[in-house]
Amino acid sequence: MIKVPAKQKADIRVNINGRMFEERVEPRKLLSDFLREECGLTGTHVGCEHGVCGACTVLLNGSAVRSCLMFAVQAEGAEITTVEGLAQGGQPDALQAAFSECHALQCGFCTPGILMSSVDFLASHAEPTEPEIKEMLSGHLCRCTGYKGIIEAIEKVACTRKDGEHRNGSGDTV
Repeated sequence: MIKVPAKQKADIRVNINGRMFEERVEPRKLLSDFLREECGLTGTHVGCEHGVCGACTVLLNGSAVRSCLMFAVQAEGAEITTVEGLAQGGQPDALQAAFSECHALQCGFCTPGILMSSVDFLASHAEPTEPEIKEMLSGHLCRCTGYKGIIEAIEKVACTRKDGEHRNGSGDTV
């Protein structure tokens, strides 16, 4: 980890959605603020700044983390995926498409964080049960309505993957 006096800036280099970013940042700058302000990746939302709501969730080296609880300098050398990095070739990935089809988008504020946690969750739960999905979702706050559509979308993607059909949002096999 980089140690920098409070008044100095640190150079960081991170791979975000397959693109290298090299920036000079204050050591106290949060990863969520770095992504939004320095990188222009505004899909990472900040709801609570305490790690409670989950809206700021991103993948750091493949694992879901709350970007409002990390300093940008802690991500030095890491590979970060934000919600903007899920779509490939302008097409939503299977999980994004399932969220749309199952009406899981709702107002959209919490959706990016839920999507990112779901990507991490599905990587380790090939055949998740509804209680397991609910447990994963317990780390996210949605004030719109229930989580029924979200659960259905995650189940749909898991079922499709189980059947060996990896498709993007256009229905193309990937």
